[in-house]
Amino acid sequence: MTEIRSTTPGLYPLPDWAKDDLSDLKGHQKNDLISGDETGEIADAYDRARNEVVGRQLEAGLDLIVEGQLRWDDMLAHPLCVHDNVETRGIVRYYDNNNFYREPVVRGDLTPDGDVTAELDAASEVSQAVLPGPYSLAELATDEYYGDGAAFLDAIAEFLAAEVDAFPVVETLFLLEPSLVTDAPADGEDERVSEAIDTVAAATDADVVVHTYWGSIPEKPYAHLMDADIDAVGFDFVSDHEGSLYNIQEYGTKDDVALGVVDGQNTLVESPEEIAERIEWVESQLPVAEFDTIYATSNTELFYLPTNKAEAKLDALAAAPAEVPR
Repeated sequence: MTEIRSTTPGLYPLPDWAKDDLSDLKGHQKNDLISGDETGEIADAYDRARNEVVGRQLEAGLDLIVEGQLRWDDMLAHPLCVHDNVETRGIVRYYDNNNFYREPVVRGDLTPDGDVTAELDAASEVSQAVLPGPYSLAELATDEYYGDGAAFLDAIAEFLAAEVDAFPVVETLFLLEPSLVTDAPADGEDERVSEAIDTVAAATDADVVVHTYWGSIPEKPYAHLMDADIDAVGFDFVSDHEGSLYNIQEYGTKDDVALGVVDGQNTLVESPEEIAERIEWVESQLPVAEFDTIYATSNTELFYLPTNKAEAKLDALAAAPAEVPR
């Protein structure tokens, strides 16, 4: 029988008190953004906020708990932005929305630095790690060191793999790959992307989910993604349920699947019954007998939402699996 596990793809909104405290402590200028070496009151504020976010997930009853990535000024680029060999330059629009990130410019060797590992070590209850996928991270960054697109993608993959290798034990690893949808790799590059994802996935014994959103993956990159040695692909059934369904029907998918069935960017809170109906609908449309595991999740990170709306969606997600008939 299929196991349905409730979770989220990371990056939570800061609690309101933390926004106020950190605004006072850090100011609003570019040079006051996260650099990776915070200490004192700033570090203490992030620690308290992390504990609150983790505790709130436990209170909701989510099956898999994330660290929350509250230190991330940049939604996906953070692991590069805090690296010693990366320079952050101007503010760049983050995909096609009203958020922005610092452009990370790689100017030296991407040696592992353990920043994300330290976040996970600080939250012992965490059972799911979240990272940008190698392709999306490479697409968001600028290379001024490796000199070749293929070499740069390989370097990003090796950097992420070294980070993952140092992680504490977790049950799952979500690799977020929205660029597979929004800026799909060209012919030839799509096979290399699959190999880069393999490099990261091979660094952990956890179940690896490559989660995509803001639409559905074009056919050929999806077919190559299916060649990757991963446990599940994540589909955005909020933005493009028809395209996501088509890929699964036409090319199949892994034995496990992640279903983005809660809108991570809309303040309208879905009920547990609505979420369960969406899961049931997907299952009813597919030719597979059943999945081993369904990860029921929001399509995007929840940081776009006010804290109270994000928390309400946590409660609904946690309650939804019990509403799916079995």
